[in-house]
Amino acid sequence: MTMKAGYFSHIYVERQILDHPETVRILGHFPKAEVVGIHHYKDVFNRKHQSFYDQKQSPALILARKDGRLVYPGAPVCQSFGNHYFYYTSCMMNCIYDCEYCYLQGMYPSGNVVLFVNLEDIFREVDQLLEKHSVYLCVSYDTDLMAFERIAGFVRRWHGFARQRPGLVIEIRTKSGAFGQLKDLEPLPNMIFAWTLSPQKIIEKYEHHTASLDVRISQLWQACEAGFPVRVCFDPLIWVEDFEAVYKEMIRQVFARPLKPLDASIGVFRVSADYLKQLRRQRPASALLWYPFMTSHGVYHYGTALSEKMTYTVKEILKTYVDEDRIFVWNGEDEHGSL
Repeated sequence: MTMKAGYFSHIYVERQILDHPETVRILGHFPKAEVVGIHHYKDVFNRKHQSFYDQKQSPALILARKDGRLVYPGAPVCQSFGNHYFYYTSCMMNCIYDCEYCYLQGMYPSGNVVLFVNLEDIFREVDQLLEKHSVYLCVSYDTDLMAFERIAGFVRRWHGFARQRPGLVIEIRTKSGAFGQLKDLEPLPNMIFAWTLSPQKIIEKYEHHTASLDVRISQLWQACEAGFPVRVCFDPLIWVEDFEAVYKEMIRQVFARPLKPLDASIGVFRVSADYLKQLRRQRPASALLWYPFMTSHGVYHYGTALSEKMTYTVKEILKTYVDEDRIFVWNGEDEHGSL
C-alpha cells in the first residue's frame, strides 16, 4: 500500500502538541483533512463499541504525545536473536496494512492509527539505558514504521540517532516497499532491516495492502547491496495444502540473486485465545482464522505435529542458503500472536 496525500480525511490532534514541529510538518501532508483538537488520544482511540474492521477501511490518524515509560524490556518469549539486553518501543499504535491474522485487531479497540510525535523523549530514554549497557531495540513494534516513512520520517531519524551510538542495535521490521526512500542513507552495521516474507498467494489472500513478494525481495536486495544488515523473517508460516512446494518456491525467489542475510527467523502462526475471539468476531468469513486450531497455555496454534512439520520443512529449505546457526526458530507458546 502506498501512502498518498489525502489518505486520512480526519486527523485528531492532542491540543498539547498542536504546535510541536512534527505535528506541524505531518499536518502539511494532509491539507484537505479535517483536523480535530482533542484532550487525549485515548478519548478517541479507546471509545467503546468501535469496529476495528470497519475503521481499517478508512482509518483516522491520531497525533499524540507518549508519556510514562517509553522503552520496555522484551518479553522472554520473544525472539531476541541472541541479544541479552533486548528492548522494544512503540512509536506508533496500529498499522496502515490490514493482515487478517494480525493480533493488533484483538489487542486494540480501534482500527485508527496513533502516531506519537515526541520521538526525542524516546531517544532520551534509550540514552539512559545506554549509560548502563548495550541495547538491542525493536523500533517497529506493534506497527510497520517503514510503511509510514513518507509521512512520519521516523526511520530516517532513528538512523541519525543510531549512527552516533555504536552500543545500540535497532531492528526495523516491515512488509513494505519503502526502502527506496532511504537508499541515500549511510549503511550502518547497527541498523537491521527485517522483511517479513510470505508466498504471493498468501500475501494476496491475507496480507491486504502490503507490498508484493517481488517488491519485498527487491527491497531487501537493495538494502543488502547498500551495506545494511538484512534479516529475512518467515513468520508467520501459514498452512496451505501444497505447503512445501509453495514455500520452497518462495525461498528460491528470495535467494535467486546472491544474498547474505544477517540471519533468518521462522515462526508458525499462533495467537492468544482472547485475541482469536476478537479476530473471528471482526472477520467471520476468514478461512485462516476459522481453521480448527489447537490450544495450549492460552494460545491457539496448528498443533504440535503440524507446527513442527512446517518449521522443519522451511528450516531444511533455508539451510541451503543460510548457515544453520543463523536460523532462529520460534518455539514458544505464550505470546500475543502473529503480526
